[in-house]
Amino acid sequence: MCTSNRILSLGLALAFGAWAQSSTDQNRATDQQQQEYEHQDHKHEPGAAREMGAGAGTAAVGPVKGAGDAAKGTAKGAGDLVTLHPIDAGTSVLKGAGSAGKDVTVGAVKGTGKVTRGIGRAFKKLF
Repeated sequence: MCTSNRILSLGLALAFGAWAQSSTDQNRATDQQQQEYEHQDHKHEPGAAREMGAGAGTAAVGPVKGAGDAAKGTAKGAGDLVTLHPIDAGTSVLKGAGSAGKDVTVGAVKGTGKVTRGIGRAFKKLF
């Protein structure tokens, strides 16, 4: 009986030792994950000048995309007109014009929003 008690005690000691080590490793992993999460929360935001510059760039992209869509629609419409498909030609030209208007509007609104946000940050630093 004495031998079986020793084996049982040794088995329990090994099991508790392994269990205790695994829980500390999990706590360390949790602490590391918590620290990484805290570092991610503090992102560096761009300054006011960069925000306004990005807004100007975004506002300039809209007309460029719009001109591309207008040219694409006009070219497709010309091709349809040459191949004697006048209805498709009109549809292509109008579709290109619609896409151009959408791109110009979206670019202008996004750019204006970024510039406004940059101006707001500049005033926030002053006051």
